[in-house]
Amino acid sequence: MEFHVITLFPGMFESPLAAGMVARAIEAGLISVTAHPLRPFGLGSYRQVDDAPYGGGSGMVMRAEPIAAAIDDVMGQHPGLMRILMTPQGEPLDQSIARELARVRPGLLLIAGRYEGIDERIRSIVDREISIGDYVLSGGELPAMVTIEAVARLIPGVLGNPESLTEESFGADTLEYPHYTRPEEFRGMRVPEILLSGDHARIRAWREAQALDRTRQRRPDLLRRGRG
Repeated sequence: MEFHVITLFPGMFESPLAAGMVARAIEAGLISVTAHPLRPFGLGSYRQVDDAPYGGGSGMVMRAEPIAAAIDDVMGQHPGLMRILMTPQGEPLDQSIARELARVRPGLLLIAGRYEGIDERIRSIVDREISIGDYVLSGGELPAMVTIEAVARLIPGVLGNPESLTEESFGADTLEYPHYTRPEEFRGMRVPEILLSGDHARIRAWREAQALDRTRQRRPDLLRRGRG
């Protein structure tokens, strides 16, 4: 699967992609990630990509022409990509959306904005808008990285143990159950006896109950969404 990102700061993607699961997936040829610099598509001798907003206001707005030209260039070389604008105004990224995106072929083109935002007219030439949360960041690069990670781990073969996908938080609209490893006792806190019993049926039931109870306490909205 292909991931492409249009960004003013392609260097931001070098270190995060050089280690961990994403790096292994790239090395194995399961995914590819390409950061396309926006600056070469800027206007004039200074390669301008932003301007003052019509109507006044603080900050600068990214101009439509450079972004549209960059999108056209990438799509011309890699036709069929789903064009996704990373924006706080988009639909919140969750596991169900990640699963949808993991099925898109040949892949995704993520557009990372900066400054106060982008010219509204860019929204007419993208396929989807996605947010990673209700908070303010300096740009769309980190949201793009989060999206790549969330989607890439769902690509067949990326995770060493595919069963872990079904056990992770949000895999079944619940948070994950508690995990324990050695030692059996740590600072007076012991591993629950049932996990030491070897009774896999009871352990499975305990984990399901713990996941449900934790979700009720911490994220009851997930249970309501699952029923809806």
